[in-house]
Amino acid sequence: MSKNLDQTKQSILINTRTNLAPEIVKTEGAGKAYQSVAQSMAIAVQDATDNLRNITTISSTAIAVCTQLMIAERKVTPYAEIIAKSQETLSSTVKIFEKVGKSSGTILKEFPSGDS
Repeated sequence: MSKNLDQTKQSILINTRTNLAPEIVKTEGAGKAYQSVAQSMAIAVQDATDNLRNITTISSTAIAVCTQLMIAERKVTPYAEIIAKSQETLSSTVKIFEKVGKSSGTILKEFPSGDS
């Protein structure tokens, strides 16, 4: 009899899970969607961070090389222009990073989580 009782309990659990109220299914679905969007936003911020790190490395290297050449050759042209462009690129990348971070936060904040 114990085996039949276990089967009955299992059958009740399966029926309970499959016959969920539509509100519960909707709430769970919204929660899963929210988690997916949160993960996507985190990946976007990570990508922007990687981009910022890479541009910082490239810009710093270009500035260092140009400074070294300016000193070695005792001339400013064309190195000062390259340094200025490197600094502009870095500044632009910082703005992009900030925009991605703020946008990701806004998107996540405004996305329905299923708790309302």
